[in-house]
Amino acid sequence: MTRFWRIAIIIAMVVCRYAGVGAESLKEQNEALLSKLQHIHGLSEPQMATLRAVFAGSPYIGQGNPAVTQHPATRRECDAKLKQLSIDYENQKYERICGAKYMAPLYDPTREAAEDSKTCIDQFEFPDIPCEYPVVWVRAREAAEICTAMGKRICDAHEWEGACAGRLTLPDYRFDLARGVSTDEAARRMRIAHNNAHSGDKTWSYGPEYRKRVCAADSFKTPGCTGGSWTQCGSNTYPDGFFPECHSPLDVYDINGNAAEHMNLPLNEDQMASRGSTQLGVTEMKGSWFIFDTYRAHEDWCRWRAPFWHGSRVMSPDSHHNYHLGFRCCKTLKGD
Repeated sequence: MTRFWRIAIIIAMVVCRYAGVGAESLKEQNEALLSKLQHIHGLSEPQMATLRAVFAGSPYIGQGNPAVTQHPATRRECDAKLKQLSIDYENQKYERICGAKYMAPLYDPTREAAEDSKTCIDQFEFPDIPCEYPVVWVRAREAAEICTAMGKRICDAHEWEGACAGRLTLPDYRFDLARGVSTDEAARRMRIAHNNAHSGDKTWSYGPEYRKRVCAADSFKTPGCTGGSWTQCGSNTYPDGFFPECHSPLDVYDINGNAAEHMNLPLNEDQMASRGSTQLGVTEMKGSWFIFDTYRAHEDWCRWRAPFWHGSRVMSPDSHHNYHLGFRCCKTLKGD
């Protein structure tokens, strides 16, 4: 198919959706998603009540604005592809360790086994269900609240980085650089120190070099999307797990591409989610999103920390959200 015809088809699809042809409402999409969440993850009615309240509190949370979103692959196509490849993402070993479906143990394989893990992370972007689309247009606060409702928590930045790189290392936050300065300056100083420390060990979830067509990064922007508009920018993501090769050595998928992800960046030890904090730190956006094969807007190697874009406290009611920003959750495992 020529580039001309590809663009023409995309424009036609968008026009049809603006006209309401076959468009499902956001409320209908979310009701179907919440029902699937309860069934797949075995959620209780109190958990569902909390989730419904978070979703109902936002006019945006979901899998993209149905009027303009055009996913490059359907759920059915995802199921068929995985079936053809004989891929089943269910893992009884991980489920036994993590006490939940579709989570992967976080550990350091150079000195530990999976069974030694004290933390697990979602294998897929929320809703953490293979062949479902990522939830986007979610604020960091809402992401943290959803993770809590799931019996999990938002991840700290170093946990996401370890999941991507295939090795969870000890936290390396330079809290000393954050003392006595503004939040913006603290985040800037800590980011620079961290990135300098890891500039020699750049990796992506799938290997040591950036590779195209490995992850969900060859989608497209909606024609006319020049910023982050709800009405103009479709969340043109792939289903979770559509690219089986896009995984880290710890079996965490779609950590590059598809949707960028909210994480917690603590500015002091009392803000570390991994140590039980509920006040949390500031926002950190990790990973990359669905057009990166054609437009690499920024770095996205595993241990890279981004500038304090649209920065706020994680629990701020006005924390950032947009059409290509989602999240995944972590879970602290209880000791014996």
